[in-house]
Amino acid sequence: MDSFRVAVNVRYIFLLYIWVSHVIYNPTDSGAVQITQQTLASTLASNELVFINFYAEWCRFSNILMPTFDETADQIKSLFPQAGKVVLAKVDCDKETDVASQFHITKYPTLKIVRNGQVAKREYRGQRSTDAFVTYMKTQLEDPIIEFKSLTDLVNLDKNKRIIIGYFDVKERVEYDTFRKVATNLKEDCQFHVGFGEVSQQMHPPQQPIIVYRPDVERTNDLDETYMGQMTNFSELYAWCSERCLPLVREITFENAEELTEEGLPFLILFHHPNDKDSIKRFNEIVQTQLLNEKSSINYLTADGIKFAHPLHHLGKGESDLPLIAIDSFKHMYLFPNYQDIETPGKLKQFIADLYSGKLHREYHNGPDPESTEKVTKPAVPLESSFKKLAPSKNRYTLLKEEL
Repeated sequence: MDSFRVAVNVRYIFLLYIWVSHVIYNPTDSGAVQITQQTLASTLASNELVFINFYAEWCRFSNILMPTFDETADQIKSLFPQAGKVVLAKVDCDKETDVASQFHITKYPTLKIVRNGQVAKREYRGQRSTDAFVTYMKTQLEDPIIEFKSLTDLVNLDKNKRIIIGYFDVKERVEYDTFRKVATNLKEDCQFHVGFGEVSQQMHPPQQPIIVYRPDVERTNDLDETYMGQMTNFSELYAWCSERCLPLVREITFENAEELTEEGLPFLILFHHPNDKDSIKRFNEIVQTQLLNEKSSINYLTADGIKFAHPLHHLGKGESDLPLIAIDSFKHMYLFPNYQDIETPGKLKQFIADLYSGKLHREYHNGPDPESTEKVTKPAVPLESSFKKLAPSKNRYTLLKEEL
């Protein structure tokens, strides 16, 4: 009987040792928070900022990233301990297929930011190290609004930027809290500025804040607009600002090319000289007045023809040929034959229609269609897409399917 008790005690001590070791080396509150379909809504609603790692256990890139992401989560908890401020979370996409579908996950690992319940337009695509993640999170938590001390400060704002300006009597208002939340969500797309008290009192009636949009006057001929909706309504103010901060025509750079290609829409690109503002403004006008209905089927972009010299060279063009327009379908590049034809109503619209009808592809390989009156020279070698090379790399992600 005594030997039986000793055996039981030894077994009990051994199990206790295993349990204590697991708790010490695998604490339940360490690392990123695991999100499920049941906890998703509450996690997003109870935190101002949520940084989510969408992963799959079978994906080697996910497995490489996970320890770093968990370590970052612990550091962020120490740096920002206040509840509801920020949390790092992770989603097992094989187990939580509905969550993965909701966030349109097409590759592993995907890193997304959710601010105030709104999914940010841009994924995290930077370096995957603890230091880089921590720096990124600190930047995300910085105050997105610049306070001006004099109206003359507004004269020297960057004319290439889209700007939202708030004129308030005091900071301690519900309207300003709403304005700040919207600014937090859209700070990567617009600059936000604000003035209080005597600095801005001549710009608004007493006790009635005013919010104004100032367009990027170097790129468009748009005019200033004043927000006329409810300033305490986050959804309404966010929608108004978002529509103005996210332009119909965007500038492609090497920094944002990956995310633009991942949208999966062909590019209609104006290649311009960096000092040529007139062609950019004219392209914006034509897109807004003639091509608005096609925005769901193509991305309208401008590109610095000096920085993007390689695609120009691919088209057999150079700096002296700027400005020019082309379509990149992610299979081939098609040159708009005569840039001056943008002034002929319907020409650019037909160029887009010819892409989707297959006419551009046919003429690309076989010369002009028999019924065509256009003089099209058949290229000796088909011009492959230049911009597909800037799409998400298979050396960095596990791609679920070819999106392009």
